[in-house]
Amino acid sequence: MQGTGIITLAAILCGLEISKEKLKDQIYVCFGAGTAGAGIVNRVYLEMLQQGVSETEAKSKFYLVDKQGLLFDDMDDLTPEQKSFARKREEFMDPDTLISLAAVVKRVHPTILVGTSTTPHTFTKEIVQEMSKHTARPMIFPLSNPTELAEATANDLIAWSDGKALVATGIPVEPVVYKGVTYEIGQANNALMYPGLGLGVMSVDASLLTDKMISAAAHSLKGMIDTDKLGAALLPPVSRLTQFSQVVAEAVATTAIAQGLNKDKVKDAKTAVLNFRWKPAYEA
Repeated sequence: MQGTGIITLAAILCGLEISKEKLKDQIYVCFGAGTAGAGIVNRVYLEMLQQGVSETEAKSKFYLVDKQGLLFDDMDDLTPEQKSFARKREEFMDPDTLISLAAVVKRVHPTILVGTSTTPHTFTKEIVQEMSKHTARPMIFPLSNPTELAEATANDLIAWSDGKALVATGIPVEPVVYKGVTYEIGQANNALMYPGLGLGVMSVDASLLTDKMISAAAHSLKGMIDTDKLGAALLPPVSRLTQFSQVVAEAVATTAIAQGLNKDKVKDAKTAVLNFRWKPAYEA
């Protein structure tokens, strides 16, 4: 859950570098509010707080949609994680109509749509086009996997949004060519964050893994993306895992040192990470 939240936050932060917008101005719809979906929401929420947004304003940016439709705080089957972000019925003129994802998207005009529902083909052309009417660069992440459970394909999302959508998926996807532009599709797979995160913590023997360290890990990937390139991916490719694990580890270790959490009293995070890394070497 934590890994999915970090890698999804990283994709969002890279998307904001492309759109030139701020996190505090985003409207987020979570489709599939189970452990993974609610965990991602909480990670993005904590990032908003770190950026100075108040708790009340930050929570107002999130809408959770599950099998019941939009989640309201008077429902008796909510999990503790869902309750934190459930909405009040009095916010809406006709809350009983908000029983489908399409209805919620039409009402709240999200800029970010993240799917962890394992319900295929639910990010429809209608929904994508509705989002595209109200935001210049909608971020749409069908994260469910395997392939047959994904909420939409990258090909459809790019075509239906006329190339506007910023897309990340939970599975490896080949680049999408649309109107002469090649769109690289980043993979928001939680496994991609673990090597760097763990390396950063262990390289300085950190006593805790804090929210600031997690935030640093997510932010660190922005520097690896050419956000000025048309069709750029929101995350570096798996083929660069070794390189971006090093970048993530250095960011995590640096933050641990700044917070005084490093039991190994090193001063230079980069050196600490390089010294801790193990490289297999075999004699002929």
